[in-house]
Amino acid sequence: MICLDEAAKQITSDVEPALPMAPGQPRREDHHYQRKEVRAVFMCFDPLRGWRRVASCESRTRIDWALQVQHLLDKDYPRAKRVTLVCDHLNTHDIASLYAAFDAETAHCLARRLRLEHTPRNGSWLNIAEMELSVLTRQCFGRRFDSAAQMADAMRRWQRARNASKQGARRRFTTANASIQLHSLDSTA
Repeated sequence: MICLDEAAKQITSDVEPALPMAPGQPRREDHHYQRKEVRAVFMCFDPLRGWRRVASCESRTRIDWALQVQHLLDKDYPRAKRVTLVCDHLNTHDIASLYAAFDAETAHCLARRLRLEHTPRNGSWLNIAEMELSVLTRQCFGRRFDSAAQMADAMRRWQRARNASKQGARRRFTTANASIQLHSLDSTA
């Protein structure tokens, strides 16, 4: 089971150089910044193994999602017969995206190995990748970057450290609590 989610990250850089940290003084940066670009950040997270892969690209289209799925199946889990992918209800999170990105034979091979599970509407918080994106934001994105390459480098370092710690995720509510929570999300209730 792999959880996948994505977010947008605006890259901003300093207009004036920040004053470095010193004993008893935090890094001090001017409130003025220069907007560089916005990047899509994709998070694939295996909460049981404590493994994650984070990637950045220019957009978050059907094609981008399909490329992330292909990488997951062909490179991250090449021997897996089937991968259950937990996603929210974004319109790109669909088998049709594979057919939009690849020829029919490639898309069919990928689709056969993929089982999509969508979180309930208004329940994307059930996708643990969303929580891992929050950790990434707090631990890695709490500063400015001069370029997308600098941000990607910081993400790779964060990913290596986080994977080395094998920090997984476990739900702590009981089946009864889950039933109550999920019942409140059911649109037919």
